[in-house]
Amino acid sequence: MGHGHHNIRFDGDPYALSGAWSPPTSRANFCEEDYALTFYLAEFINSLTNVAYVYYALQYMYGPGSRGLLRPNVDFMSSTLFVLGIGSFLFHASLRQALEFVDELSMMALLWSMLHAVLTVRQTPRAARALSALLAVVFLTFTAFYLRTPLIIYQVVAFLSGVGVVVARVMHLLHRARPPLPPHRCREWRRRAVGALLVCVVGYAIWNVDLECCAALRRLRARVGLPWAWLLELHGWWHVLTAIGAARFMTVAREIREEVRREEQEKKKE
Repeated sequence: MGHGHHNIRFDGDPYALSGAWSPPTSRANFCEEDYALTFYLAEFINSLTNVAYVYYALQYMYGPGSRGLLRPNVDFMSSTLFVLGIGSFLFHASLRQALEFVDELSMMALLWSMLHAVLTVRQTPRAARALSALLAVVFLTFTAFYLRTPLIIYQVVAFLSGVGVVVARVMHLLHRARPPLPPHRCREWRRRAVGALLVCVVGYAIWNVDLECCAALRRLRARVGLPWAWLLELHGWWHVLTAIGAARFMTVAREIREEVRREEQEKKKE
């Protein structure tokens, strides 16, 4: 077992070298035992829980505004959420380093989409285009840097910093935007945004328990047996909770953008 908070490994599982994608080449290897349940998925629960990202992406795509199976309502946020679900599934199923990069960079793409949604709202068309171009340059530059210097801590710091910017921008829109957004809606949006953020924070805390207490969790899983042991695969809960939190936050961002569009249309009519 390796050391370092963002580089912990759990090697030596009995079936780790006899799975479909063996041997693992990823830098991260999580607390779930490799190939313990099936020859085809390195981490069974950590793979399947990614269906949560896909579910919430499809829920938006085929919700209000959808025009049928082949004409879903797709935006940048829903598409990156969908890609994250697929990329993370493939990574946890295989534990291959190339797919680890797909997983981590899909998280960054999701962040890119959320930053774009909240930073370009209430901007002039020229400013919105400039911000869109700047975000593209920043994220493509980070991708190139990360592929050359693949230390997990860089991705963690970049992701958490970006989340901080998203939260700060939403709070600015709700409290300091001029002209102000409708106060009753701002109260509702603030409550829902804070709730979504708390869900993600709980998910992150649970993930860290999975990292730091793996030996104790494995002993407890062995004691309770399947299927209840699956509830103690805490990294899987990170997937579920962040999917819920991200989807809720996206809904707030979309509603704010829709309110701003409505205001702009009313001004044009005057």
